[in-house]
Amino acid sequence: MMDKLRAMMKGSDIKQAIVVRSDLQLGKGKLAGQVAHAAVAGYRKVLQKDRDVADTWEREGEKKVVLKVASESEMLQLYERAKREVPCVLIHDAGLTQIEPGTATCFSLGPWHADEIDKFTKGLKLL
Repeated sequence: MMDKLRAMMKGSDIKQAIVVRSDLQLGKGKLAGQVAHAAVAGYRKVLQKDRDVADTWEREGEKKVVLKVASESEMLQLYERAKREVPCVLIHDAGLTQIEPGTATCFSLGPWHADEIDKFTKGLKLL
């Protein structure tokens, strides 16, 4: 209920950010698949945590942005900081094609309140 009220007061700016490792140099199809895994997993997490936020995100067009980091360590540090305040899901690859099994490829932040996501992603570049 508080999140619903907060969203209404803020103009309900809800978005999702996907942070991808650029050092893996994944093929376009593989990259698209990993980003899709992160988007769906992030949505499912928020759906369980706060249905009102998930519903608002859907109603507003499911805004998302894909950003990049240079390394696994940079991604994991950001993930560890962000997950304390924003629903996050870390994605590990099954290793059936281009990379080793269990490789951390990307993570989702949200969908959640844009201002809270931006605290962690404002310095990142678009993929």
